[in-house]
Amino acid sequence: MAITHINPEGMHTSIVFSHGVVATGSTTLYVGGQNGTDTDGHITGDVVDQTEQALRNVLQVLTAAGASQTDVAKLTIYLHADADVQEAFGGAQEVWGDHPVPLTVVKVAGLARPEALVEIDAVAVID
Repeated sequence: MAITHINPEGMHTSIVFSHGVVATGSTTLYVGGQNGTDTDGHITGDVVDQTEQALRNVLQVLTAAGASQTDVAKLTIYLHADADVQEAFGGAQEVWGDHPVPLTVVKVAGLARPEALVEIDAVAVID
């Protein structure tokens, strides 16, 4: 496996994230920012719906590249300033499951599409 999770003793641990990753694979996949866009290009629903769809989109890109959640070394979640982080994480857990990765959550004033409440990008390392 190309990814080894690092969670040093004495640091808070969570099922949602890892503190670090050591990546040894030979191919790096950069997944561009994914909104909660459906197959018709529409973004609808609340932050939970949009987070779930954005993660499904990330998973689709991973699959197309021959990767999976276990190959993800880093997620960045851009969340609209008015959106609730805990609600977004609830949506994330439904789709992402128990695959903690290092992640950064950034609250932003807005995203490229005004109706978007979340955007997620990823870096994966593939053997």
